[in-house]
Amino acid sequence: MDIASLFFAYWWVLVILFSLIFYKFVLRVFFGMVIVPEDKIGLVTKKFVLFGSNRGLPDGRIIATKGEAGFQAQTLAPGLYWFMWPWQFGVDMVPFTVVPEGKIALVLSKDGVEIPTGHILARRVDCDNFQDATAFLEKGGQRGRQTAYITAGSYRINRYLFDISVTDQTIIHENMVGIVTALDGEPIPIGSIAGKYVEGHNNFQNIDSFLNNGGNRGLQPQVILAGSYYINPWAIQLEETPMTDIPIGHVGVVISYIGEDGKDLTGETFKHGNIVSKGFKGVWMEPLGPGKYPINKYTMKVELVPTTNLVLNWANARSEAHALDKNLSTITVRSKDGFPFNLDVAQIIHIPATEAPKVIARFGSMNNLVSQVLEPTIGNYFRNSAQDSDVISFLSTRKERQTAAKDHIRAVLEEYNVNAVDTLIGDIVPPEALMKTLTDRKIAEEQQKTYQTQKIAQEQRQGVEKETAIADMQKEIVKAQQSVEIAQRTADATVKKAEGDATSLKLNVNAEAEATKMRANAESEAVKMKAAAQAESTKLNATADAERISKTGLAEAEKIMAIGKSTAEAYELQVKAMGGDNFTKYKITEEIGKGNIKVIPDVIIGGSNGTDGSISGLLGLKLMEMMSAEKKDKTGEN
Repeated sequence: MDIASLFFAYWWVLVILFSLIFYKFVLRVFFGMVIVPEDKIGLVTKKFVLFGSNRGLPDGRIIATKGEAGFQAQTLAPGLYWFMWPWQFGVDMVPFTVVPEGKIALVLSKDGVEIPTGHILARRVDCDNFQDATAFLEKGGQRGRQTAYITAGSYRINRYLFDISVTDQTIIHENMVGIVTALDGEPIPIGSIAGKYVEGHNNFQNIDSFLNNGGNRGLQPQVILAGSYYINPWAIQLEETPMTDIPIGHVGVVISYIGEDGKDLTGETFKHGNIVSKGFKGVWMEPLGPGKYPINKYTMKVELVPTTNLVLNWANARSEAHALDKNLSTITVRSKDGFPFNLDVAQIIHIPATEAPKVIARFGSMNNLVSQVLEPTIGNYFRNSAQDSDVISFLSTRKERQTAAKDHIRAVLEEYNVNAVDTLIGDIVPPEALMKTLTDRKIAEEQQKTYQTQKIAQEQRQGVEKETAIADMQKEIVKAQQSVEIAQRTADATVKKAEGDATSLKLNVNAEAEATKMRANAESEAVKMKAAAQAESTKLNATADAERISKTGLAEAEKIMAIGKSTAEAYELQVKAMGGDNFTKYKITEEIGKGNIKVIPDVIIGGSNGTDGSISGLLGLKLMEMMSAEKKDKTGEN
């Protein structure tokens, strides 16, 4: 059998094999079969319309919703479809639109009603998260960027109608705040810098509710706190900034730039601005205490005011942590005598919490308070004070000037609702030439004190050495004192002996005179008896002898008596002339002279006071002994 016969005999087999191999093509061509996989959707394009009036799309439309030729709004879900002949319908298989976790999908519609003038976003339409394109278009969906967005999930979205952009979820971190700017809405009223408060938009996640309730485009007074949010970035711009932190020891005075004009609460006596209740435009009467606050920095300003004691330094080399005194410098003043000198000053102030709003209303900030009040007040006071005194007087009256400055500055600051706690004068730096003079003077004074101290030390050392010498000479002193006492007693004994000798001599003279008289009388009687016994013959001789003897005895007695009497009369006259004590001392001295007794010592101890005289005498005695010993040594060497 030839090939032709074989082909005609088994042609049906070839048809079956071809059909089995190209069945999809066959079904597609002859039956219009379309199979949409389970992970895709079919986008349909209708090439022409055979019958009916809906052959073309209306002007301005690109998506067909009623069977017109063109891109069809209706999509093919996964499954099997018939009569979709390829010469009339084109079917494109596209994957599902998948939005991952933590993301949102923004939708841009290519067809729909035109967005009204003045708006930039298309309003939300209920269309099953943009999966029902027909409902979107028939319900008035607008072309352009949509306010609605798609959250995490998988969606069958007609990509002929919608473009999808996946973006990150909005996250506001801890201790941060989100400041909101709306890109669509009604214009902000004239005179305002931010839109009005609008409720019901769930932290701007429902932008359609925001717009439907009359939300304004531009800066919003509301802020978003920490968290994760589904926010359409085409509708809302967010700026993440730190929360306002009011530390301990401070209060925050709120200055609101938005709100209605409130009633001034300060009264007529305060002429430096309005202080209003919370929620109104102006400075709020009630300050914020320590803590963290979600403040919109564009609609409100918080001025920190320290409520603890605040130290401000007018010094080049020192500044406090609060930095309010960073622009303050050492005060240069000029004295009455024309010398310029530098002066460091520290001012301690306190602002009560209840007075903080008034300070801010008056000055606007703490820096302005320092620059507009404290700096000129304190600087000018000390410049004026220095002109009334020379440099030396200013230095010497520092304490008094500090007290005067404290009182003056307190009175001035009370007018500005500030309490002046204390004013302290720090370093005073006189001119170099004057400083050298003062330094030299001080050095001289210190040297004088040093010399005085050294003098006292030397005197104390001399005293110690003197006491040491006295202690070393204690034996000699005792010996000398004993010698003096012995000499005194010897002298007393000598005087007593002289007095006794004088009395004895007087008695002896009297006794001798009496004895002589008695002997004369006895001899006279004896001669008389002898003469009577002799011979009568020798009477004349005897009588002459008796007379001679008698006269001789009488003369001798008279002589002796005259001598004793003259001696006694001489003693009596001397006693009357010299006095009894002086005569006695004279006789004692005469007797001492006869006996070569030394009464006057070689060293005489004297002086104006008892202690120094005795010590000086003993030292002199010791010196004489040392000189005598040295002389003996030199004599021995020679």
